[in-house]
Amino acid sequence: MVKLEQELKHAEKNRISKMRIFFVLLSVFSVAAGIIIGSIYWMLSELPQIKALEAYKPIESSRVYSSEGELLAELYLERRTFIPHYRIPEHVKKAFVSIEDIRFYKHHGVDVIGIMRALYHDVKAGSIVQGGSTITQQLAKMLFLKPDRSIKRKIREAVISIQIEKRYTKDEILGLYLNQAYFGTRAYGIEAASQTYFGKSTDELNIAEAALLASLPKAPSLYSPFKNPEKAGERRRKVLKEMLKNKFITEAQFKDADRFPLPVAPNFRKYNAPYFIEAVRQELENKYGDELYTSGYRIYTTLSAGMQKAAEEAVKKGLASIGKRARAGVEAALVAIDIKTGHVKAMVGGSDFWKNQFNRATHALRQPGSAFKPFVYAAAVEKGMTSEEKIDDSPIFLKGSKPGELWSPKNYDGNYYGSVTLKAALAQSLNAATVRLADKLGINNVIETAKRLGIKSELQPYASLAIGASDVTLLEMVSAYSAFASGKRVKPVLYEKILGRDGRIVEETAATAPSGSGLSEKTTEEMKILLRAVVEEGTAQSAKELKRLVYGKTGTTNNYTDAWFIGFDDRLAVGVWVGRDNHKPIGKKEAGSRAALPIWIEFMKKAPLQIPQEQNP
Repeated sequence: MVKLEQELKHAEKNRISKMRIFFVLLSVFSVAAGIIIGSIYWMLSELPQIKALEAYKPIESSRVYSSEGELLAELYLERRTFIPHYRIPEHVKKAFVSIEDIRFYKHHGVDVIGIMRALYHDVKAGSIVQGGSTITQQLAKMLFLKPDRSIKRKIREAVISIQIEKRYTKDEILGLYLNQAYFGTRAYGIEAASQTYFGKSTDELNIAEAALLASLPKAPSLYSPFKNPEKAGERRRKVLKEMLKNKFITEAQFKDADRFPLPVAPNFRKYNAPYFIEAVRQELENKYGDELYTSGYRIYTTLSAGMQKAAEEAVKKGLASIGKRARAGVEAALVAIDIKTGHVKAMVGGSDFWKNQFNRATHALRQPGSAFKPFVYAAAVEKGMTSEEKIDDSPIFLKGSKPGELWSPKNYDGNYYGSVTLKAALAQSLNAATVRLADKLGINNVIETAKRLGIKSELQPYASLAIGASDVTLLEMVSAYSAFASGKRVKPVLYEKILGRDGRIVEETAATAPSGSGLSEKTTEEMKILLRAVVEEGTAQSAKELKRLVYGKTGTTNNYTDAWFIGFDDRLAVGVWVGRDNHKPIGKKEAGSRAALPIWIEFMKKAPLQIPQEQNP
């Protein structure tokens, strides 16, 4: 009996002990389950709103076009051009599906079969040789998640992928992936990759090219045909074998594609009109910041592709000619402006942008020499003088820029011609007569006239200003000369219109030149008489070979350091500057009429007879 009681007590103790253990385990399980459920809830509660994809706007390059609609350049941080999924050829899609996710059209975002197959191959190989991520999971990771290797990220990636699959079609998902993927060589998205590797659009890719691009996202640098052509060829062959295995291509197509040569160099655009493009870029960057490089703008500029070609050829030919007479290192710049609108139609800022990006058309401050004289004569005409009135060309002594200093200008040939008309004084570029005229008018009146017509640089209020002893830029000189042609002051305009990626207008410049105080009709006609005389009987007589009415003025500074010619016809105001960046002499007797004017004439021969009609939408 005692023994039975002892056994019962022992059994009761065991039961109580087990109950305690059960409740402890239950508590631990509850806590663990709570932690797990809470963690999952926490992870999932942080998931992004998948519907945000409906407003998906990838970082996209902005494109710059000429006034005729010709693509000039791309501006980008990431070179990317979005292309809709329906424009991507089937064989391109199949190349990516073959190597990245063969069950893409069968799973719902997460491929369990694919994961098990990858795990089997990894165990068999003793290392990770296959991944289990689907294309949808890769898209989720690229768009929504950080590239860490945590379990939390993998769970979130899977859930996001399932949500994406519920909301979008397979082709939409594949299109988003192809537009987002990085292909190496600074190419983001399939269209930029196609242009970078093959110089063509996605819809022009052949099977071999599609297979190469499909081989890149896994390791763009490792499989780059430019860095590792052997590995690139092997990887492309693997893609082609997968396409053959899955009956996406025939045996004959496989052999043809496998023999197709790999690209040997990337297609980085050495874009057209680089000095002009850089001027546009700087202006727009100040206004739009990084949006300029990421928002897919379409920028329609004022540049005429035909005139730009003529300008570049004229500068090249002119520098080659000067190079036969002078030592190396001479530079030149050219600007052409529509006199009615201010549209910059051509711009050359130097001999080679890819060696030196300094734009001598917009940023080089140089003395214009006698090319500044028309502002003196314009001030005189505005005061009531005419081209036939007389001015004395004789020695004159004036206060210099330093205390107690006297300055006396001399004519180019050392002679003085007494009483001469304003027309003769400008045509022959007489320094003494011009300085005497400026002194009579008052140098501040000359400065006021120049500023009113568009000269923005600081002008020194000394008598020597009358013959161009104060620094200016070529662009502002050409802009100001356009007032002599039309009577209206025009502001240089580099672009006409900016469209967003959706085709809406972001910005549009005025269709006509801005209103502003220019010159009266009478003054304009007198200035044309004066500047025509320079061509008919003065320092620019070689321009008569154009066989049409042109007007202008040469300019040469001391020791032949700078040579200029700025002139116009009834359509364009055009300026040419020649010199050295170090301000050394160009060469013996390299005056404006010899160094700059031939370039101007060459351009005016080839420039289209009509301002081209804009072709942008």
